[in-house]
Amino acid sequence: MAIKDVVVHLDQDGRTAVRLALATALARQHGARLVGIFAQRGHARKVGVVSVWPSEEFTLACDTSKAQFEAATAGLADSEWRFVNRGGEAEVVRQFVDLARHTDLVVLGQYEHGKDFVPEELVSEVVIGCGRPVLVVPYIGDFAEVGKFPLIAWNNAPEAARALNDALAVIQGCQKAYVVSVATRLDEGEATCAEVQRHLATHGIPVATEVVLVEDFGVMDMLLNRASDRSADLLVMGAHGSIGFPFESRGAGTRYILRHMTVPVLMSS
Repeated sequence: MAIKDVVVHLDQDGRTAVRLALATALARQHGARLVGIFAQRGHARKVGVVSVWPSEEFTLACDTSKAQFEAATAGLADSEWRFVNRGGEAEVVRQFVDLARHTDLVVLGQYEHGKDFVPEELVSEVVIGCGRPVLVVPYIGDFAEVGKFPLIAWNNAPEAARALNDALAVIQGCQKAYVVSVATRLDEGEATCAEVQRHLATHGIPVATEVVLVEDFGVMDMLLNRASDRSADLLVMGAHGSIGFPFESRGAGTRYILRHMTVPVLMSS
């Protein structure tokens, strides 16, 4: 999949600069259009008994976001700043999910507790609901680029296949991809891992593989540990709304990774 259209979420938090820089770098690398969407919670301003929208605080945050976006994207051939002109949590989520459906890649920031101007469910709702690959950037650390040392979580499920395909444009040219096949039987894990390796070889991507037999809970911690041990700069995995890895209730794995991630994660559902 070629990346020709990238959407990045913007808000008033200082961490916006990190994901905006990464989104700008990806847009520049792929010759893509970059759309920045300012979307956060806000409250109407009370004037006597009348509520006035937008509030002065929201307007100031909007203006600051637009100036930051225009400065960061000054060298891009095609960029656009937009905003969700509603402050209610449900409306912010609904509108952003809808806008995110019309792009090749969505870049979001991991939710950080205490930053209540961003709806807590925004990331998970976008991942599950937009139907597009979503790159989530941790709230700690700097990430000037991703995809040089990707770790690919594989369980032979449809969402894992989608994530792998969606990640190809990002990991093309990587130094080595590391595939972790999560399975309940060694022979099955080795067989499907070999197929993934052959598929990536057709794209010129060098691969190292490992089969992990899962006999209890802790699959997601294992993946995060492997990413750390291998100095991965990107975790690629499928997501499921209700990730269906063995012994993980559907959706529990996705939510766990979104809470505890320490490297950027590319998810598809």
